[in-house]
Amino acid sequence: MSRPSSDVAFSPAVKAAQEKRGSRAHFAKLEECGGFRTAITEDLAAFLAEARSFYLATSSADGQPYVQHRGGPPGFLRVINERTLGFADFKGNRQYITTGNLAENERAYIFVMDYAHRRRVKLWGRARVMVDDAALLARLWPEGYAARLEQAIVFEVEAWDTNCPQHIPQMFQAVDVARTVVQLKARIRELEAEVALLKTARPTTGPS
Repeated sequence: MSRPSSDVAFSPAVKAAQEKRGSRAHFAKLEECGGFRTAITEDLAAFLAEARSFYLATSSADGQPYVQHRGGPPGFLRVINERTLGFADFKGNRQYITTGNLAENERAYIFVMDYAHRRRVKLWGRARVMVDDAALLARLWPEGYAARLEQAIVFEVEAWDTNCPQHIPQMFQAVDVARTVVQLKARIRELEAEVALLKTARPTTGPS
């Protein structure tokens, strides 16, 4: 019998903690159905198409963890097929911790947070760095984005899951807030002009 996909996160130690804390029965039912989802659904693809940033976790061969933030225009984390994601990796501080980790340990994890709608998605998988695949680099390059492309990272999804919105603070992107403020100011000007016009058109009444 094959192992449920959720075993990528639910190690024996995790299951023991769930048993001790009273949640094991709930997740055992999930495992009976195969565990976490493994294919990229239309809903997940739509969610990722709106993402402007995410966190990529890797670790060295001896298990030293590292989390790196990656950002770009909406949709820069792209769906290649129903099991594969990819993104253009831009030139940064040149520490190359993620690159070095993936050279010796392909296990990786992506965490995507949408603060505006209080949604989050976590994906487990394996990743590899791509440098010489010109066609792939061109496919993943966000057109018009002002950055220097250094390489690409391809992420093979093994399992993914969502979290409830509990405790997620609602925050909005500054660019979205600025756009809304501009729209509101324009609407205020329109209303002020209408009020001024109504005042001008109102008939004046003299003394009786």
